Amino acid sequence: MKSRIWLSSPHMGDEELNFVNEAFVTNWIAPLGPNVNGFEEDLSKYCSVKHAAALSSGTAAIHLALIILGIKQDDEVICSSFTFSASANPILYQHAVPVFVDSEEDTWNMDPSLLEEAIKDRISKGKKPKAIIVVHLYGMPAKMDEILSIAAKYEIPVIEDAAEGLGARYNDKALGSFGDMGVLSFNGNKIITTSGGGALLSENEEYIKKARFLSTQARDDAPHYQHSTIGYNYRMSNILAGIGRGQMKVLNDRVEARRAVYSWYVELLKEYEGIKFQSEPSNCYSNRWLTSAEIVPEKTGITREDIRLALVEEEIETRPLWKPMHLQPIFEGYPMYENGVSARLFENGLCFPSGSNMTDENYERISTSLLKVLGRS
Repeated sequence: MKSRIWLSSPHMGDEELNFVNEAFVTNWIAPLGPNVNGFEEDLSKYCSVKHAAALSSGTAAIHLALIILGIKQDDEVICSSFTFSASANPILYQHAVPVFVDSEEDTWNMDPSLLEEAIKDRISKGKKPKAIIVVHLYGMPAKMDEILSIAAKYEIPVIEDAAEGLGARYNDKALGSFGDMGVLSFNGNKIITTSGGGALLSENEEYIKKARFLSTQARDDAPHYQHSTIGYNYRMSNILAGIGRGQMKVLNDRVEARRAVYSWYVELLKEYEGIKFQSEPSNCYSNRWLTSAEIVPEKTGITREDIRLALVEEEIETRPLWKPMHLQPIFEGYPMYENGVSARLFENGLCFPSGSNMTDENYERISTSLLKVLGRS
């Protein structure tokens, strides 16, 4: 039986166990501890952001960012439509209203022109958006110069969802450092992992202080357990932060490896005009978390599903691109500013196995299977 080639499996280095073992030896088996402090320092330094809070997930980080910005019931929050649902779900946690914006063709991220159109239209309806959640899809930087300029023009804070973007750069500046707050994820399939976890970044010290307070059940400064506001169990454990500290030491290597995987696919499939990979503008440096492409059936003679199902038979995991939020049942009926780009990409798009731990045998099996199915056209 063939072993399965995963889309994006965890890739451990040599030092994670050292930090974890230190936590055991010192009995720091607790929600907080030296590894949490060290991991936050590592993230701040790497992303060139003054403050970081290590949390239980990227979703928790977005939720806390919304709370910190004062988002309440019936407030409107603009969000990229072409993303994973974790980008938008926290808006509903706050009983606020998501307003979705479609993608542009260059990077597949939020379209700046549609963003401004959405803001103008919401203002004309008496509902100025209270925040913008912009996503860096598959590690590709969004057009942050334009997006931040628009946000500043209308005085709307930006939450930068860089859950897929750690290690990527825009104008040689780390993703996660552009918004009023930046969000990272260390889920098991991300470019580095803590098994489960996330972080909130900001230049604003008060934001991060409040995030730490809220994420530890909002316990007041008192000798007894006293609570004056609703809190959450959102802090990262000292054990998981130890994994993160070890992973940070190999982050740049993992980025280079994933970019090499992307280049391998491009070279393998360069003769197929109907396979269009996510482009990388000159001022962007993607971490290529997942190598993603649009399959144009009119040119390939086969569909995305033909390729996906053929690879399933060979125990090779692929995945359609994200189903846009405005097409999801849970978000049906919410405002959407649409140009059709994300719907088309979802219909035709596919993510290929992209792990930094790909082997020669993996490459050979993928190559044989892909060329076989494409030859059917």
